[in-house]
Amino acid sequence: MRPSLVPTRFARGVPAALLVSALVAFVSSSQAAPPKPKAPAGTGATTVAVGISPDVVKKLRSGDPAQIKAALDDVRMAGKGGAGAASAIAELLQKGLDAALTQAAIETLGDTEAEVGSEALAWYTHHRNVAFRRAAVAALVKTKGATAIRALRAAMSDGDAQVRGVAATGLGALKAKDAVGDLFTALEHKVNKAAASIGMLCAAADCERLANKLGALPFDVVTSGLDQALFRQDVSDDTKVKIVGRVRELGTAEANKFLKEVQKKWPDAWSKRVKQAIDQAVLATSGAPGAGGAP
Repeated sequence: MRPSLVPTRFARGVPAALLVSALVAFVSSSQAAPPKPKAPAGTGATTVAVGISPDVVKKLRSGDPAQIKAALDDVRMAGKGGAGAASAIAELLQKGLDAALTQAAIETLGDTEAEVGSEALAWYTHHRNVAFRRAAVAALVKTKGATAIRALRAAMSDGDAQVRGVAATGLGALKAKDAVGDLFTALEHKVNKAAASIGMLCAAADCERLANKLGALPFDVVTSGLDQALFRQDVSDDTKVKIVGRVRELGTAEANKFLKEVQKKWPDAWSKRVKQAIDQAVLATSGAPGAGGAP
């Protein structure tokens, strides 16, 4: 005999309407769909990020150049959304591809901005093909991480000026403060883009060290870094006043022009002390030949 769906104690003395209502609720709950089981861990299934279709990774691993090219195009269109394919692209680079696919794979890996790709990209910063090295350093700035920073520091001594410049700029973008010493070495070896990165990263002593390069290195190179330092809120007023004073000491028309530009950009709510130093420096250099007089 099938057991009663409603316990006898509950049924006795209960109005029919309530009894039917309870019975319907009980049956509905007993027939509810069971929860879906979770996928077992370690199945080896490939995770694909939102933005790319599930078969993209399969195409990347197909071994067919046409499918690989199509998959790389899909990933590149997805940008960061293609990060789920980054490991597969890194594997391709480690195995080796023809020149056109290698270039496309390096650039696409950068577009994913996935740190997992940095190791493969770092290897290509040493490749004999300069186009691959250029693409790799640019991609590393996007994939970030400690591996990227190490590779960019080493790339500042590359034989190609473009590789050196992108590496120096990238270290500033990645806020690699430990690389300031390397950036000074690169600057002294005419990697001019290192100056701006030094200005983005320097502590007080290094900011002053950069200012002391005025007169020894091209003015516009040094001031590309000093401008960065002057507009950082984590640089002290004391350091900024010293930088302004060092520029003022030059007493040249180009010093006056730089100081006027700083004066124009200085936010009203920022340090009045530094603003006063800038104003005084502009006046002091306004008499320099070609300065154009006081503002």
